[in-house]
Amino acid sequence: MPSLPAPSTLTLEDVRLNDTVINSEGSRADGGGEVIVRAPQFRYFVVFVLMIITVVFLITAPNAGWSRAIALGIEGVALVVTLATSRERETVRRRRAMLAGLPMIAIVILIAFGLLPLWLVAMAAIIVTGGIPIALVRGLLRLLGEAGVTAQSVAGSLAIYLSIGLIFAWVIGFVGQVGATPYFAQHASTNQGDKVYFSFTVLTTTGFGDLTPATPVGHAVAVIEMLTGQLYLVTVIGLVIGNFASRRRSG
Repeated sequence: MPSLPAPSTLTLEDVRLNDTVINSEGSRADGGGEVIVRAPQFRYFVVFVLMIITVVFLITAPNAGWSRAIALGIEGVALVVTLATSRERETVRRRRAMLAGLPMIAIVILIAFGLLPLWLVAMAAIIVTGGIPIALVRGLLRLLGEAGVTAQSVAGSLAIYLSIGLIFAWVIGFVGQVGATPYFAQHASTNQGDKVYFSFTVLTTTGFGDLTPATPVGHAVAVIEMLTGQLYLVTVIGLVIGNFASRRRSG
């Protein structure tokens, strides 16, 4: 019968049970090194799809409390997926997912029933949406360090880009609610879909011109978003996509 090592030799990095090794990356292998079970992997492609769904839904859905609640709920799911499938210890993943998920459920219910003012809805959405790239960046750096540029890391980088556009859309909504002047010069739109549409035309520097900010604060937000979008595309997305294509050609 194989003997277990002394308790003093066990670490979080390497736990050996009856010739089966569970390493710090979450893989379990037998004595011959064959992988048997792997811990939850990064699911950044799922997050990327959820972000696309959120963008399309916000643009096309009617301007109502239930639609804002659903959009924020989808973003909350994206945040929970990012936290729950990272390669942290199981207890850490569960704690972080619960800390993010439980308040999200309460906020979504309050928004759906119209119990929160719109400026507070926008503020809550900024916080939730901002949590997605923060969680993604840490995981992406770890993934890139372990496996290099993969399809998951490309999806994660694109998800961050989409989250940036949504963050600015919610910022526009917040500024429009607390300001005395309508945000857009063309009309006093309170439709969040217009704000998402405008945000991504600014982020991508498309600039159709059908919506333009009417105040100096709006101009400043637009400039910051344009610079953020272009710098991110040129640096992060350019490098990730370039390295991914090079790796596929060399493989």
